[in-house]
Amino acid sequence: MGHKSNPIGLRLQINRTWDSRWFAEGADYGRLLLEDLKIRQFIFKNMPQAAISKVVIERPAKLCRVSIYAARPGVIIGKKGADIEKLRKKLGALTSSDVSLNIVEIRKPEVDSRLVAQGIADQLERRVAFRRAMKRAVQSALRLGAEGIKITCGGRLGGAEIARVEWYREGRVPLHTLRANVDYAEATAHTAYGVCGIKVWIFKGEILGHDPFATDRLMLEAQTSGVRPAR
Repeated sequence: MGHKSNPIGLRLQINRTWDSRWFAEGADYGRLLLEDLKIRQFIFKNMPQAAISKVVIERPAKLCRVSIYAARPGVIIGKKGADIEKLRKKLGALTSSDVSLNIVEIRKPEVDSRLVAQGIADQLERRVAFRRAMKRAVQSALRLGAEGIKITCGGRLGGAEIARVEWYREGRVPLHTLRANVDYAEATAHTAYGVCGIKVWIFKGEILGHDPFATDRLMLEAQTSGVRPAR
């Protein structure tokens, strides 16, 4: 039987690149990798209201540059930038390097797979009908420029005795085309009946040529006015 590969891992070094961008040798590799995990866990756990899509970590020289992509950057920054300075100090305690923060605003959260998946998970936890949540997300994504979207929900949907998987798709979602810009994410909903898993694929068009940074560049071009300078 066929197996579904992760669309992001399949396209690494073709039109996507890693969220951790640094090089290390020997024992430093494990230490820096653990620091990255702690930084991401801290950010996602302590700022759920900021609608964070991803955290990119770069390490030039002895600096740790953390870029946070969020739909509500004001939650991270706070009044007059007070909260972002507190966050920088807390992240500095998790790593041995000086921390520099860069907040990037996501202007179209409806076409960001992680935010779509998390939004559906939040609705399921509030007992919204899963079909309504899926259809609403699909319509919003297509209205804002996605060429195709597929959503699957698995678990005891609607409180059913037997777990099952339901899916909804509109438009094109090519999983075998390596030049396709497919955004993919997973989320988990903890409902009264048990755990439900949500998977989202969003097709945003094709990227011609070999460019690992193409996805990030397209995102930055779309959010040019939303980029805030590093601190």
